[in-house]
Amino acid sequence: MSTCSVSKGCFVFKPDSKKAKASSAADYFSKGNTDSEDSELRFDTCQLLWKQIKCETEQLQEDLNKKLFDNLITFLRQSHSDFQKKKTKWACRMKSSEIPTAAVVLGVNVMDHDLTFKSLSEVLHDDVTPFVVSLRSKECPGIKQLLQKLMIQLMGCHVDVDSSEEEYSKPSSNRIRCSVASLIDWYRNITKETDTESPCRKRMFSSRHLESPPVVVIFKDLESFTTKVLQDFIFISSHCIQEFPLVLIFGIATSPMIIHKLLPHTVSSSLCIELFQSLSCKEHLTKVIDKLLLTSQFPFKLSEKVLQVLINIFLYHDFSVQNFIKGFQLSLLEHCYSHPLSVLCCELQEARKRTETLSHSQCENIRRLPSFRRFVENQVSNKQTVLLTDDECLKETTQELLQDLHTYHENYFPILCCLHAFTSSLPKYPLGKQIRELYCTCLEKKVWETEEYESAIQLVRMMAKDELVVILEKCVEIITSSPSEHLKIPSEKLKQYLDQFRNLEAEANGGQEEPISSLQELQKKTDLYHLQKTLLEMKESRKLKKLTKFEMLRFEVVDFVDGLVRNYLAPAEMQTLHEVMYFSAANTLREHLNAAPRVALHTALNNPYFYLKNESLKTDAGCISNAAPDICIAYKLHLECGRLINLVDWLEAFATVVVAAENPNSSVKDQIDDAIHARFIRAVSELELLGFIKPSKQKTDHVARLTWGSC
Repeated sequence: MSTCSVSKGCFVFKPDSKKAKASSAADYFSKGNTDSEDSELRFDTCQLLWKQIKCETEQLQEDLNKKLFDNLITFLRQSHSDFQKKKTKWACRMKSSEIPTAAVVLGVNVMDHDLTFKSLSEVLHDDVTPFVVSLRSKECPGIKQLLQKLMIQLMGCHVDVDSSEEEYSKPSSNRIRCSVASLIDWYRNITKETDTESPCRKRMFSSRHLESPPVVVIFKDLESFTTKVLQDFIFISSHCIQEFPLVLIFGIATSPMIIHKLLPHTVSSSLCIELFQSLSCKEHLTKVIDKLLLTSQFPFKLSEKVLQVLINIFLYHDFSVQNFIKGFQLSLLEHCYSHPLSVLCCELQEARKRTETLSHSQCENIRRLPSFRRFVENQVSNKQTVLLTDDECLKETTQELLQDLHTYHENYFPILCCLHAFTSSLPKYPLGKQIRELYCTCLEKKVWETEEYESAIQLVRMMAKDELVVILEKCVEIITSSPSEHLKIPSEKLKQYLDQFRNLEAEANGGQEEPISSLQELQKKTDLYHLQKTLLEMKESRKLKKLTKFEMLRFEVVDFVDGLVRNYLAPAEMQTLHEVMYFSAANTLREHLNAAPRVALHTALNNPYFYLKNESLKTDAGCISNAAPDICIAYKLHLECGRLINLVDWLEAFATVVVAAENPNSSVKDQIDDAIHARFIRAVSELELLGFIKPSKQKTDHVARLTWGSC
């Protein structure tokens, strides 16, 4: 916009209504996407899938925490009521100055603790008391700050930290003195029996709350709190526990012994501690994988490499289940963004409807899939021609293949769980102890062709009767609960085997006579020749020994299970159209989740065009552009130096690169002015801040290089 007026003034331009239209999330989803066809539909598919997955994971988290939360609620109710009434055995165990304390061991997955404590606060606020306070170590460097945070969360008003009497001599309606006495007065006023009918009390208290609700203080990260702060707070609170019903909850990531390491006996003796243990993060991850991946409920799946990336990040970095779920969400988003056929990654009925409306370009995308090309190559020549030329025939075939893929998943996961039931208790765990290990193996290759599988089958063939009966009962339960019609016959067959095992009578007594008689013959006097002959005869008789009914039935069961594995546990990559549902870009996911700061820094400093996208920064390999930022020039020059860098030489080289193109005939000394000198000093300081160089004690005019190589 411009104006032709030559006078000074203020001109108002109304915004264009078309340009003022806000961009939706779907617009950002399709922006920059080369396969922009059906981008809005893919975005809606991604949103719907993630909404379902999120609800499932939240419900799972709630179910896993239910037992822990119920125990904590019981503890809080008993400790408070018994502490007040002094009637039950709890009062006998707890002295009048002891503070009820719940030590909750949550594990080393610190990133998940916030979500757990948030849910715990909501549950306690709804069922026990409206007075729940959550404290972090970084917010409470001293006892004054701790009391301030405590009172702010309880009262919702400003609190004075300064304890000087002059400050308190000035009364204020919205300021309260930061002290335990103020807390006691506030609690007395808020819980007065005469005010039970007041509107304020009705809003704050519910019918499920206790009559005199306790004040619950949660220390989210106990290990990070200063010892002095904890000691002072516990010491002060123990002297007023009679008038101020306080309950502490310690969030512990390591071990309950940390309480005694942080607090001396004189302080810890003021606590009546009850220990609570949450579900371990590994077990939590197993439950999440069962809900998200080992089910046909969600069509979106992860390939072996992608799943291994997420599991490795979990096991070797943070043990955070929430980060695993975020990685799963990122995989779903990347799959829907990058794969044009992800519109078919939905429920089977919806996928059939969408198949009927596919455009010609989408049909061509199907024909380009490697799995579909393999499928076409296995067809007769006439069928190949029709599939490659007729879109309607292709759509019908796609619907059939999607149905086959859905059936494959319905059969795959129950058989996988059955195989895990057989192999999870074997010595040395040849196929892994966790089902995720077995799942990764089955995704990667044909599991029945591996040496570990052969070893596991040999061990299963030697299982005892009691073990087999328990495992068969579990397998029958798994397969019976499956919706697949194809597994009804295997389910009936396993039930028959289970009945045969239950009705089987042991008949091993008759086989003991021959070994006993042979043993009696060996005890007689004989020479070496006859002894050797007798031993050989015993060995041959054992080889030719007839199998018992139990052994024959056991071999039959193992062979049957082996047949199920070979029929239903083929790798997903062998299935046609698996690319529609399986995300396999492990490198892309690793780039997003596994940060490589050293490589990113080198790329930014060595090739600034990679990030800035300025055409003037494009240079040939080994060249240094004078248009690059000063730190990039200094960095590329320092790569050409050895362990020690002479600052004078470095400055001259820097000045040559910066201004040599403008004044090629001038000398180096003429090029270095105050501005160039200042720019060089700033660039060197930035490199020192990034850790590439440091001052050297050997030579005052040199700096030491801290990195080697070009990356």
